[in-house]
Amino acid sequence: MKAASPLMVEALLDHLVTITGHRDHDLLDTSVMTALLNMVCVDEARVLELFHFRGDLFVRPRVWITDGKVCKINDEHTTADNAGEPIVHYPALIDCIAQRRSRLEETQDGGQHTMWLPIWQHDKVSTCIEITNSTPFTIQMLHVIEGILSVYRNYQSLLDYSERDSLTGLLNRKTFDEKFSRMVAIKPNDCPVPASENERRHGSGEKSQWLAVVDIDHFKRVNDSFGHLYGDEVLILVANILRSSFRSHDRIFRFGGEEFVILLRSTTLDNARMIFERFRTNVENYCFPQVGQVTVSIGFASISDETPVVILGHADQALYHAKDNGRNRVCYYDELRDSGVIGGGTQSDSVEFFFDEPAND
Repeated sequence: MKAASPLMVEALLDHLVTITGHRDHDLLDTSVMTALLNMVCVDEARVLELFHFRGDLFVRPRVWITDGKVCKINDEHTTADNAGEPIVHYPALIDCIAQRRSRLEETQDGGQHTMWLPIWQHDKVSTCIEITNSTPFTIQMLHVIEGILSVYRNYQSLLDYSERDSLTGLLNRKTFDEKFSRMVAIKPNDCPVPASENERRHGSGEKSQWLAVVDIDHFKRVNDSFGHLYGDEVLILVANILRSSFRSHDRIFRFGGEEFVILLRSTTLDNARMIFERFRTNVENYCFPQVGQVTVSIGFASISDETPVVILGHADQALYHAKDNGRNRVCYYDELRDSGVIGGGTQSDSVEFFFDEPAND
């Protein structure tokens, strides 16, 4: 193979510096697409996200190349329930994953050449690169593509390690402030995507963003009675139920111990309450191995212009009202405050726990 020119090597190194200089998945995706556009001159390419929603696997683009430009979907504006396509619309991708391949090439009916490149992480695929070209991929193109994607794969793994809780795989506490700030910056009525059919059926009020604090009821009893291994299994299974109960663009965090925080994207109060109740019921109806039934208590509040500490304090007050009044229930802060059941304070022991105790990542 012909040796790369000094200018090409310099350009590749510049792109690698840019790729590894980010601390954000979206910026990482964009820089990888920019490298593919400049170094390989592909006609089209997309970063595809694979995600589960209510038992089915969906695919949606995050970043793509078209007409010589790198474009990005603003995930913060996504309000439809899944905003993706079922993976059955991508038979070649299904084959590639089923055969556990790192690359699959196909020629479309119109003569276009498409290459699928799943990004394998710990034996799973949550991201895939799709590259389309009008001419066959040369050996040199494949070498450059593989080099860029090797860096992308390794750096994506490092980002996941720093952002996610090691036990449950959920986002960890360190990432909360950044995700919260992004959500607050988006006004619900600015979202251009129409409401889903489910949202239209449940509540016609003004949309808002919501924060919920979730606590597993009597979790200490689980650890004391069955041991910490079964306690960890309960945490993992509750995390799985959280993933299946909420939309792909909502954000779920493990804050440490048996407490979780949910950032629920633009929806009405009635629909937010329905979504939280659905999750509570899903946990209540699940049979946990050895342990049996487990329940959760939930307190939630609307996200306003207040600081994260204040809003967490509101949701936390609602949570403690739920736990003090029978557990296994969902409580809304504004209703409790307006009815005089709880005061209008913003601090609680649990909020001090959230922000003063070292993070359990």
